[in-house]
Amino acid sequence: MSALLAPAHQRRRLRVRGQVQGVGFRPHVFRLASELGLAGFVLNDGAGVDIEVEGRDALLDRFMARLRADVPALARIDSVDVTTLPPRGDAAFEIVASTAGPVSTGITPDAGVCADCLADMLDPGNRRWRYAFTNCTHCGPRYTITARLPYDRPNTSMARFTQCPACQAEYDTPSDRRFHAQPNACPECGPRLRLLDPTGHVLDVDDPLAAAVARLRAGDIVALKGLGGFHLVCDARSGEAVARLRSRKRREEKPFAVMFANPASMAPYARVSAEAAALLEAPARPIVLLDKQPGCDHALPGVAPGMPALGVMVPHAPLQVLLFHEAADRPAGTDWLRRAQSLALVMTSANPGGEPLVIDDAEAVDRLGGIADALLVHDRDILIRCDDSVARPGEAAAPVFIRRARGYTPAAIRLASDGPPVLAVGGYLKNTVCATRGDEAFLSQHIGSLDNAATCVALEEAVDHLLDVLAIEPAAVAHDLHPDFFSTRFASRLAGGRGLPLVGVQHHHAHIAAVMAEHRVERAALGIALDGVGLGDDGGLWGGELLLVDGSTATRVGHLRELALPGGDRAAREPWRLAAAVLHRLHRAGEIERRFARPAARMVRQMLEQQLNSPPTSSLGRWFDAAAGLLGVCEEQAFEGQAPMLLEGLAARHGPVAPLADGYRLSTDGVLDLLPLAEALLDIRDAGHGAALFHATLVDALAAWAAAAARRTVVNTIAFGGGCFLNAILSSGLRLRLGEAGLDVIEARQAPANDGGLALGQAWVARRALASLPD
Repeated sequence: MSALLAPAHQRRRLRVRGQVQGVGFRPHVFRLASELGLAGFVLNDGAGVDIEVEGRDALLDRFMARLRADVPALARIDSVDVTTLPPRGDAAFEIVASTAGPVSTGITPDAGVCADCLADMLDPGNRRWRYAFTNCTHCGPRYTITARLPYDRPNTSMARFTQCPACQAEYDTPSDRRFHAQPNACPECGPRLRLLDPTGHVLDVDDPLAAAVARLRAGDIVALKGLGGFHLVCDARSGEAVARLRSRKRREEKPFAVMFANPASMAPYARVSAEAAALLEAPARPIVLLDKQPGCDHALPGVAPGMPALGVMVPHAPLQVLLFHEAADRPAGTDWLRRAQSLALVMTSANPGGEPLVIDDAEAVDRLGGIADALLVHDRDILIRCDDSVARPGEAAAPVFIRRARGYTPAAIRLASDGPPVLAVGGYLKNTVCATRGDEAFLSQHIGSLDNAATCVALEEAVDHLLDVLAIEPAAVAHDLHPDFFSTRFASRLAGGRGLPLVGVQHHHAHIAAVMAEHRVERAALGIALDGVGLGDDGGLWGGELLLVDGSTATRVGHLRELALPGGDRAAREPWRLAAAVLHRLHRAGEIERRFARPAARMVRQMLEQQLNSPPTSSLGRWFDAAAGLLGVCEEQAFEGQAPMLLEGLAARHGPVAPLADGYRLSTDGVLDLLPLAEALLDIRDAGHGAALFHATLVDALAAWAAAAARRTVVNTIAFGGGCFLNAILSSGLRLRLGEAGLDVIEARQAPANDGGLALGQAWVARRALASLPD
């Protein structure tokens, strides 16, 4: 039918996909349709949002244009499929009950408390004055309280709370911002706080929150129930309280995160750029790593000793805001939140022994009662564990993830094309899992390192939940090549039970594939994979690799010259052993015992000379360890990555230096040897200068290495993958150098560059592998 003959009155069906449930999207549609005088309905279903709208052509066109242009703050529209239907003559527009059906939508991540809810809870005349569970369609818990889709109250942990008449009226009124806000509640009908002693007995206090703040001021440690799990909290300015927390949690040196009321309160301790402030106050509210101000370690004793950066955050839950409100003597209004506040709180995940986060009240008493002096709990259940996200500021206030979890999980990562559904189970350290559906990849929250039984169980639970809530039936299961990882054994068991093919993906192939997946690169790319260690195709210990990645295949076109690991895995914890390996490579093994006055020094020299328990590795992470050992920066690591972090901090404080001339050797077959650089470090007494020289020369060497490989392979796209790229000096310097060489650099942005992104890369490779199989 031509446009001239088209009827003036039409009905259109719109199927909207994306982040459109639990974000006020149906009220938005209702208000827009009502304003334009259109009739029809809107509902949630397993696929997203279903709209049927009827009216004059011009008004329908305006409706569709504004539907995309005026989305609610937390919403994201990925696609709108439109079909024309016969008019039905509806009298008005309404929101109708959700329907079930095949699930093809996702769950919205938890979102930090919004400005409107802050205004409500900080207004003495408002019925939600100082209510710790205030929320609306623009903020509050989503993922962590949802058992299944569609996202409606009966499918959440709020099902047990019957709304009072006032809350029900808000929930039922389309013009109210709490219209269909599933966690809606108030002091009359919603969750309530209790303060427990370490044995679980309820303390008889008039105001649990005020009593908790008084304890924090007195130097106590409080276990606080948050959105995705418990935190252990103490006064960050009390060296005694911080030391007691370290002792009880058995966390000797690993940095703690600190919560402040706002970015202005952080200024004495960390450098807060405009980009950092925007990231801190974004709905996700991650922990953000910022450079320390001089005097930070003195002002916050024991919080992040020796580290160049401080992990900072602002409150994301109303309960956390009220801690600062109480400390500020309960001022009315929100003006105080724009001024610097004195309270600074250590806010560290409550996961003793590296096990999964504590989420249940009884579990908290059992596992945290020996650490905390009191527990501030509530009766809204946490259904899904979800740790705090950790990031540093990237371009345009976008996060560069160290850990992707609360606030971002399980937002879908869009892929370049449709493909078969697959499950990927990640690696050993910083484990996450990933499931794909259509052109979307769903990366789970951070699960943790699979070095204890509880975390292994958490991995299984995460897989079950992700597949169940997204209604995904995988066509294959992908895993790391290492046969001894729990994730590999779990993948084999799961695939065998379901009759599915297994796809093993080499560790560094997965690192590069993850970056290609999020950038939707389908052509061949050259990957620079730099990390601690991963099992190579040849059974060796890789970690400094140049890979030509073309879909499900990866060809090793270069690597770092190997360095011995005297003592195997122990060498990764003791950088002095890597320094000893350098001395041995330089034919100076006789200096090992003189330089390192340690009981094991003689044994290490003998191991190196006799090639006993000293496997070679091409890992760049181990070269960082060697440099730290040679410069005397760190001989033994208290936590993973400590030596490279200290080295980066020293280099940043020292400032740029020129790279060492002839600091590396590059062979024609793509082997990069950093031994000349390591030898130069032996005679440097200024550790800051040595750290800066190491970084500058390393960037110079890697740039020459990658550019030569790009010329050999005639590939212009370079992908950075692996945990070493969390080093800002390395990543920014190499990006600049390769950009000047005319190469197109892509980096991890939607997933971590470290092992937290492995599952995404595994899933991408597995889909490509399935697509290449004959029918």
